[in-house]
Amino acid sequence: MAPKAKRPPRKAEQESQPSAAGGWGSVEALAGILTQEEIPLLGPEILMKQNKPDGFMCVSCSWAKPAEPHTFEFCENGAKATAWEITNKRTTPEFFAKHTVAELREWSDHMLEEHGRLTHPLRYDAGTDKYLPVSWDSAFTEIGAQLKKLAPKSVIMYTSGRASLEASYMYQLFGRMYGTNNFPDSSNMCHESTSVGLPPVIGVPVGTVLLPDFDKTDCIFFFGHNTTTNAPRMLHPLQRAAKRGVPIVTFNPLRERGLERFVNPQSPMQMVAGGTRISSQYCQVRCGGDIAAIIGICKAVVEADDAARSAGGARKIDVEFITRHTHGFEEFAEFCRSQDWETLEQASGVTEAELRDAATTYMNADAVIANYGMGITQHEFGVETVKMIVNFLLLRGNIGKEGAGISPVRGHSNVQGQRTVGISEKTKLVPLDKLKELYAFEPPHEDGLTTVDACKGILDGSVKGFVSLGGNFARAIPERSLMEPAWMKMRLSVQIATKLNRTHLLPGEVTFLLPCLGRIEIDNQATGPQAVSMEDSTACIHGSRGMREPVSEHVLSEPAIIAGLAKATLSTNPNVDWEKWVGDYSLVRDAIEATYPDQFKDFNNRLFTPGGFPRPLGARERKWKTPNGKANFTVPESLNNRVEQGPDIYQLMTTRADGQFNTTVYTEDDRFRGVKGSRNVVLMNRADISKLGLRVGDRVMLSTAANDGIERKYGDLQVMEYDIPEKCVLGYYPECNVLIPLWHYAKESKVPAAKSVPVRIALQHRSDG
Repeated sequence: MAPKAKRPPRKAEQESQPSAAGGWGSVEALAGILTQEEIPLLGPEILMKQNKPDGFMCVSCSWAKPAEPHTFEFCENGAKATAWEITNKRTTPEFFAKHTVAELREWSDHMLEEHGRLTHPLRYDAGTDKYLPVSWDSAFTEIGAQLKKLAPKSVIMYTSGRASLEASYMYQLFGRMYGTNNFPDSSNMCHESTSVGLPPVIGVPVGTVLLPDFDKTDCIFFFGHNTTTNAPRMLHPLQRAAKRGVPIVTFNPLRERGLERFVNPQSPMQMVAGGTRISSQYCQVRCGGDIAAIIGICKAVVEADDAARSAGGARKIDVEFITRHTHGFEEFAEFCRSQDWETLEQASGVTEAELRDAATTYMNADAVIANYGMGITQHEFGVETVKMIVNFLLLRGNIGKEGAGISPVRGHSNVQGQRTVGISEKTKLVPLDKLKELYAFEPPHEDGLTTVDACKGILDGSVKGFVSLGGNFARAIPERSLMEPAWMKMRLSVQIATKLNRTHLLPGEVTFLLPCLGRIEIDNQATGPQAVSMEDSTACIHGSRGMREPVSEHVLSEPAIIAGLAKATLSTNPNVDWEKWVGDYSLVRDAIEATYPDQFKDFNNRLFTPGGFPRPLGARERKWKTPNGKANFTVPESLNNRVEQGPDIYQLMTTRADGQFNTTVYTEDDRFRGVKGSRNVVLMNRADISKLGLRVGDRVMLSTAANDGIERKYGDLQVMEYDIPEKCVLGYYPECNVLIPLWHYAKESKVPAAKSVPVRIALQHRSDG
């Protein structure tokens, strides 16, 4: 069933879109967020330390940090995230005394978090329907008692992508000593398709590109990624590349401003002159048409190579690389030859001429980088699409050399690093024998639950407890109308957070809300101020120091909270001194190095290496840690990610706005798409609006096209015209998650297929215009 409307939706205004990303709009947005969060003086001072070797790492995106940073090494969205954390606004026990949980459920996501930082540990009281203050000792004691009563396999230990390497390592150790491998994290909802897709074909679960490669490449491809909102600092190396004539070829359903043109706000000349063109070719692929588009490029390359070989000319593929380093080329090449252009055009939405142009650009380059985002991973065939990008790169030896490689652009700031230190439900990815050796306990050996599996367990009642290290899980997941009532039937819910969010308003039988320090705050422990670490999208490790005084004397660091829970839950283990670890985080880093000696050699001494220190990855050196010791070409199962088709069915893509990061909504606006004042909108192609007899400004209902007996609807959405392929529509995440069935996910990875949700559109109310 659809969620009940809480209030009439605000009317959105559709304004003219900026001609470029960055520029004066970003400057105005920065000034606006600093004023909004009441930090006009403190904010600029702290921002000067963001993403610098002697400062703190951004709490939003995970894009790489340069060894020689700019004067202002932050983007508009990074500045918003910082301001959001260091805000002077507070959500105190007095606030909770005034508001019941039922009342707060009527607030928007933006209003909840905008009220400010949490200042005291809280326990939900069902009698008053309010959160009441509780001491830390009482909270730890009762949570420990509850966990002891529950079967460990019935407890989920979720991790948001922001928690540090130190906190993540402690958390997974606590959970495994407790007896569970149920460690889903936010990667399950975004780049798990990468983590599943890459190992069998190149032997590593992450990208192979380093930041300096962008200054050495001579061609860049983008597939399904909106750099403007998801990794804006990436625009700096892209701009440098574009200025030296590097072709940038983009495949994306929407024409996104950051991939068209960028004005660097740090350049007075750019601010006057109007910036730099980014994409040299922009192909608006249909929703889910990426596999077909990439096959088209590969087909053109294979056919050109066939012709060159017949004529005795220079080969268009890297024959030596393919012969020495790969397996499966002939089968893949024959598959490409067998495809007909009409089918590829129909499936991709891109013409043969456009695909041949992209192939020519590719063949004229010696070193090519392929970037991609969740526009690739969040489809039914997301894993196969990741493998297709590998096929594309292998054709010309574009993995394992300077200026080339595969570059999955991750989301949250340490989501990749958490997997590196053991946050995974897949036991094959965790050195369980090493943990046993170091800490003298027997870890559980069966795989744990993914995010989708955890949701199924909450729905059927087999999951009894949920401990969340950050995040807004109930808001981020699919099937919200079923999940929210089921969530409140759990026995235990423990939420570690900096701000109030929607998940906190779904109390279980026993519910605690535990406030933690943010990354930007000074973390004073027994041995003095502490530093933490995280891993960026390029698998480089960075240190981070807090800069701001803590929000309250009643908040604890994430490591301190984890240690408190562990001591209250577990039997004493002489091999783990939780108290010492909390007093000195360098001891945790020593433990990480002992567990992963090859990955974290000399960890503490290299912590603040400018630009970070890279983890060793075999594929960067053309050492393929695959079962057959080769990089593997694969043949896709399907040409198309769109699972439901019909004359009345449209493909919904969910997306983030300029004014948000993940589930955090800073403003109701989406500046780069010209949307102002409301997120209750659906962006549609002009021809589709006309075919449905609609007008811009009409209110419509979206309903999921699924025959499983469950009604999924989301209404009062204002129709807006946008440059988007026909039969594709766009709505905002996380609001549109209510339309995504739990079973609608990527094969193998179980990533929710949020970029291709089949929906029907029905008129609700005519606009006045």
